[in-house]
Amino acid sequence: MPSIAILPSGRRCCLRRRSTANCRASGPRASGGQDVSDSNDGSAGHRERLRARLLAGGGDGFHDYELLEYLLGLAIPRRDTKPLAKQLLAEFGSLSVLLAATPLELKRIDGLGDGAIAALKFVEAVALRSLRTAALDRPVLSGWQALTDYLHAAMAHRVTEEFRVIYLNNRNVMIRDEAMGQGTVNAAPVYPREIVKRALELAASGVVLVHNHPSGDPQPSRDDIVMTKAVIEAGRHLGLAVHDHVIIGRGGHVSMRAQGLI
Repeated sequence: MPSIAILPSGRRCCLRRRSTANCRASGPRASGGQDVSDSNDGSAGHRERLRARLLAGGGDGFHDYELLEYLLGLAIPRRDTKPLAKQLLAEFGSLSVLLAATPLELKRIDGLGDGAIAALKFVEAVALRSLRTAALDRPVLSGWQALTDYLHAAMAHRVTEEFRVIYLNNRNVMIRDEAMGQGTVNAAPVYPREIVKRALELAASGVVLVHNHPSGDPQPSRDDIVMTKAVIEAGRHLGLAVHDHVIIGRGGHVSMRAQGLI
């Protein structure tokens, strides 16, 4: 029968035939104040160095896989997460595409559990909230870059088409950002009367139309142009201005107003 020995440091050890095996801390922290999860992980020292580098100098000096490795380590504390981080970047191509991936897509990756998936989606949610807040803090038409930064982060890497409407008040400040249609890889249903009706409900005086092209090419199609003109016409008699229709692609965006199409 194994016996139990209490060591002065507060550790508990199982003793088998005069050999010590599998010592574990009896409290939430091991000696020296180090997290138990780190003390049980062979990568603890490496993670401590990553943490120290980040706190001392910020994230600019890190490779993408190092940032991802540390994030994954918070959700998977007893595992070397560097191989998984590199595998995810190889699979998805970039951090932005990875963070935009759906939970279902992420679940297909071996070794990526619900905790790690939730951590990635929380990071995406925080980033989008920050960008959206920056866009809300100023009139849209004078803070155009902030708006397009937010829209690109939210929509550029979607695998299906989505149509959104940015509703503006009479000072051109965003009232609401709403998804009006979810579609397939090349189409999303849009109903001009529904857009105008919602604008009246919100007391909006203007809108910016936005949708993405999953193909990656943001150039407007003939259908995009026809639909935009239909929304303009539906809102004309009610004083609703269509300021722009922005098309988002992976490599950038196109303003239909800037192209002279509105």
